[in-house]
Amino acid sequence: MTGGEAIARILKGCEVGPMFGMGGFQLLPFYDAARRLGLDHNLINDERCAVFIADAYAKVSGRVAVCDATLGPGATNLVTGLVEALNAGSPLVVFVGDTHRAHSWKNMTQETRQTEILAPACKELIRIEMIERIPELVRRAFRVATSGRPGPVVVAVPEDICHGTHPFEESDFAVEPGLADTPALRCRPARDDLARAARLLGGARRPIMLCGGGIHISDATAAAEAFAHAINLPVAHTMTGKGAIACTDPLNAGLFGRYDRIANKLIDESDCILVVGCKLGEIATKRYTVPAADKTVIHLDNVAEEFDRTFTPNLRLWGDAREGLQDLQVALEAESGAIRARQQGYADEVAGRMAAWRKSVEGRLTSDERPVNMARLLAEISRAMPADGILVADGGFAAHWSGLLYDTKRAGRGFVPDRGFASIGYGLPGAMGAALAAPGRPVVSLTGDGGFNMTMGELETARRLKLPLTLIIVNNAASGYVKALQHLMYGEGNYQSSDLQEINYARVAEALGCTGIRVEDPADIAAALKQGMSGREGPTVIDVVVTRDPAHMLPGVDNRTVQVRKGDRVA
Repeated sequence: MTGGEAIARILKGCEVGPMFGMGGFQLLPFYDAARRLGLDHNLINDERCAVFIADAYAKVSGRVAVCDATLGPGATNLVTGLVEALNAGSPLVVFVGDTHRAHSWKNMTQETRQTEILAPACKELIRIEMIERIPELVRRAFRVATSGRPGPVVVAVPEDICHGTHPFEESDFAVEPGLADTPALRCRPARDDLARAARLLGGARRPIMLCGGGIHISDATAAAEAFAHAINLPVAHTMTGKGAIACTDPLNAGLFGRYDRIANKLIDESDCILVVGCKLGEIATKRYTVPAADKTVIHLDNVAEEFDRTFTPNLRLWGDAREGLQDLQVALEAESGAIRARQQGYADEVAGRMAAWRKSVEGRLTSDERPVNMARLLAEISRAMPADGILVADGGFAAHWSGLLYDTKRAGRGFVPDRGFASIGYGLPGAMGAALAAPGRPVVSLTGDGGFNMTMGELETARRLKLPLTLIIVNNAASGYVKALQHLMYGEGNYQSSDLQEINYARVAEALGCTGIRVEDPADIAAALKQGMSGREGPTVIDVVVTRDPAHMLPGVDNRTVQVRKGDRVA
């Protein structure tokens, strides 16, 4: 049996889902075995998109996603997507071909020091040096990818290992059940630490819970929802933590950090803050100013290295988010009824503030202006999406607007932004991964014109796979985030390298054999969304012409800038 077939057989035993890659000579035996064994392997047009697809698939499915690339440029094209998955905690196993070891460092075609290039971009890099160790090392890759904070593991396969043969036994390919599921292992905070945390939360008058992306990695949204309701605990979230509880829940305080609705003020007024599965990075902390340094903070995370990185908490709970929240609820169970009753006025206040915020921005959420106001577009998306819908958000402009304004209608992973690395170009491949991970659930993706320009070739892939996804292009004929920042920092008219050509992307979609819809009037958004989410075969592209005014492109004032035009405001 070839080494390539051994890889395919162990993957089949792991019951992996759809895989993506662009083959080369080094991995041909794997491709041939994938064909014969009936694995769901698909050609992509750019290796970076293969990792983006896998990343979104892993986020939505909760299972290890698999992709591959040939050596050299195939391998180096993976770097951006690997860092996204590494920072976001997405479990991936990525195979890369490598040179024949008998000829390495002899200027072989496409040879480069790819191991050194890829190693910092993944959780672990495993190079297979003995063909008989393939099953063992692939199993190892899955275990590393799903343990602790999940992440991508790269498996480097030299040409002679993949093409070589070995008399494997059937027992070599035995796989323990659930090897591809994540998280593979869960740990719980220390008993005394939990008791102290329960006392702090139980005695607080204005507590708040801040949830990051770890809430979804741990599959802890049900636990977060139950704990919040048990003691009337308001919940704010990062972009990746959206869906910790439903955005429509009265206890939801919305996004916190650089852009927020009411959350930052609530954090400032809080006397006890529970941070769950959140790294407290630059965006979430409004460049390390939220929460204030004197706040009482309990930090729950399963990666101890995240404690004290950006904020010194009063109490560190080292453990899995789901297990920690369940244990905290148990610890407060005897007094939860009294706490909930005592906190009802506070909970009502939070709901009242959110209602007041919605009323204050209603003019923009319902704006009839042309070009389309971004707030109106997001309001229409929120209105159109069913409770089980999934919104994927590309980096930058699309993510910040949707992170602030999009409302999920139930707890869970219904919002998928690429915030691990915040790279542009995630929108289309991310939608593909989400659609593959959740067949039957409506998938809509928001991307900029710049992001779509980077990855439009994958429309061919989405069409070939007949994926019923809806891609909304925020068409402002610019690199919107950059142009808006240039406007704020240097003044009106002082723009450099931030404008794009005006393009009708509906026609581009049609040229690629997909459905294309052009929207210039906000009154037409609802009908376009209905058509796009009708379940028709293949992707639909909705090209929405949005504001060209850089003074109104950002959802709020970026805290890194100092110049603000009078009248600019959130939403």
